[in-house]
Amino acid sequence: MPKNSKVVKRELDDEVIESVKDLLSNEDSADDAFKKSELIVDVQEEKDTDVEEESEVEDERPAWNSKLQYILAQVGYSVGLGNVWRFPYLCQKNGGGAYLLPYLILLLVIGIPLFFLELAVGQRIRRGSIGVWNYISPKLGGIGFASCVVCFFVGLYYNVIIGWSLFYFSQSFQQPLPWDQCPLVKNASHTFVEPECEKSSATTYYWYRETLNISSSISESGGLNWKMTICLLAAWVVVCLAMIKGIQSSGKIMYFSSLFPYVVLLCFLVRVLLLNGSIDGIRHMFTPKLEMMLEPRVWREAATQVFFALGLGFGGVIAFSSYNKRDNNCHFDAVLVSFVNFFTSVLATLVVFAVLGFKANVINEKCVTENSKIIIKLLKMGNISQDIIPHHINLSAVTAEDYRLVYDIIQKVKEEEFPALHLNSCKIEDELNKAVQGTGLAFIAFTEAMTHFPASPFWSVMFFFMLVNLGIGSMFGTIEGIITPVVDNFKARKEILTVVCCLLAFCIGLIFVQRSGNYFVTMFDDYSATLPLLIIVILENIAVSFVYGIDKFMEDLKDMLGFAPNRYYYYMWKYISPLMLLSLLMASVVNMGFSPPGYNAWIEEKASEEFLSYPTWGLVVCILLMVLAVLPIPAVFIIRRCNVIDNSSGNLASVTYKRGRVLKEPVNLEGDDASLIHGKISSEMSSPSFGKNIYRKQSGSPTLDTAPNGRYGIGYLMADMPDMPESDL
Repeated sequence: MPKNSKVVKRELDDEVIESVKDLLSNEDSADDAFKKSELIVDVQEEKDTDVEEESEVEDERPAWNSKLQYILAQVGYSVGLGNVWRFPYLCQKNGGGAYLLPYLILLLVIGIPLFFLELAVGQRIRRGSIGVWNYISPKLGGIGFASCVVCFFVGLYYNVIIGWSLFYFSQSFQQPLPWDQCPLVKNASHTFVEPECEKSSATTYYWYRETLNISSSISESGGLNWKMTICLLAAWVVVCLAMIKGIQSSGKIMYFSSLFPYVVLLCFLVRVLLLNGSIDGIRHMFTPKLEMMLEPRVWREAATQVFFALGLGFGGVIAFSSYNKRDNNCHFDAVLVSFVNFFTSVLATLVVFAVLGFKANVINEKCVTENSKIIIKLLKMGNISQDIIPHHINLSAVTAEDYRLVYDIIQKVKEEEFPALHLNSCKIEDELNKAVQGTGLAFIAFTEAMTHFPASPFWSVMFFFMLVNLGIGSMFGTIEGIITPVVDNFKARKEILTVVCCLLAFCIGLIFVQRSGNYFVTMFDDYSATLPLLIIVILENIAVSFVYGIDKFMEDLKDMLGFAPNRYYYYMWKYISPLMLLSLLMASVVNMGFSPPGYNAWIEEKASEEFLSYPTWGLVVCILLMVLAVLPIPAVFIIRRCNVIDNSSGNLASVTYKRGRVLKEPVNLEGDDASLIHGKISSEMSSPSFGKNIYRKQSGSPTLDTAPNGRYGIGYLMADMPDMPESDL
């Protein structure tokens, strides 16, 4: 007997029992005698078979070694680089502490309900994103394919960021740090500071010139940057080795990659709190600007951050939860992971603002020193009278408070002549109000602050190793969102698929390690995920609430969890969340329409960034990224609605999803109906001899006795049964 023949036979037998039972339940009373004499269905036997079958299917599917491993995997996936460099920027930009309230409200309204929904469908159906949405509604099966495409697009450029972090990590084992000072240039006559660096700063120069060796526009390729190419290869090798055995290998790594960032963040927080100026940064963060809460933009950006922080729509959440036991309390998991993500963002924001406060204080002290020298020079030249300077102030060693006092006095006395003096106010708030996000925060602002730390190489190693771990944790979920659905539905070997996927992604990812590669990272980040993911999650919500049926879904949850979820989720899934998501989609489309498509290019001559519009081919690529990401949704709908693919071809159209299992439709079933029901082995069965009353003839149907879905024989799900998913994909 083939290795899996027992499982296949049981799956087919169970399908036959249920479909025949349901068919006969719709027969007229005149057929009672036929049912009693020809077919006896033992309900208890059906239940026993189903339980035994489900246990065997569960035994075949890999599972997490422990609940802790699973929680750490979900936390590692949801807590990523955005928590460190996106959330603090939004908090700074949108009202400081006042931003936390809209974020928390939207986390409760959008984040937790939709996160719970994805966890629940993955755990219930025990398949990746493709299998889950084929089960919910085959015509909407394209949602799963679209999730895989988005995961692939995001994985392409996300691993480039890990490569950058690896490069900085490798360069941090030096004293002083290589980005501490501007490089010197020698010529025949003398030595001078690199002009590009002198116009900007040491950390900015190191990022744009030494790391990226960036070109001046996206159209100027400049060839491959060999240092970044090696780092990208190393990043993909790490991801491939960690993912090659699925959750058996990546799950163990999660213990370190998920917990280590918290150790680093706490160490950073304790260290920077002991530094001068850190409290100023934290105070600036928690000073609420309540008037900004009335701006729609704040709520839109908070909703977008909630949406992406939890990794909704990617398929990684569904893939991870599909390896759970059916009775796992996924509601608890949804609430726990969501709030862990929120508090991680707050912790990271505390650290970032404390570091920026320290950096602002260092810059402010330098500003005070330089401007004090200017005042002393003006006093000697007689441009300013010595009488206006308070006697207790020593300009040779002046404090920031005393300088502010002198500055205000000079400004009042020299009201008309003051602009010509070129004095700077040297306010810490001005430095803290400079909004920095993304790579600018991590690779420029943060690195500059760390150069002033005692034992700066140690802290630099810790910081960039933390970024690598945060990135890898998110990459695990992203790649799992591709691997799990493909393995589930196409029966590919996981090891080979993982290697092929990573190799293909590395080859395509070479466009990101050109000298113009940073501009492509910006392009993919802006256009490959935002709108497609919103569309995917809206359709997920609609598929569960209106296609599958919210009442039926709530019953499934009650059966799975052992208790009925709060009615709060019923109203969220059916009314509030769809409306909020549609509003967010429209707001995002409008914002994208009013924002000119472009990127910030580094101009070497000016040693500064300048906004440039995308060339025509760049606009075409932006549109293609969005179209390709959502194209599987209408494509699969049309293919399955119009039966473009023959159901007997053995491809996707011939897959039936039932109770989270994939049942390949059998070819040439042998044996009569009685032997199928009683579980005889196919080799022991005679040729089929089906009764004419097994399927009810539809009005207008041909005289040939077929199933209502156009297929012959017993054991197929009826297409018009309201409580079963469609099988004619």
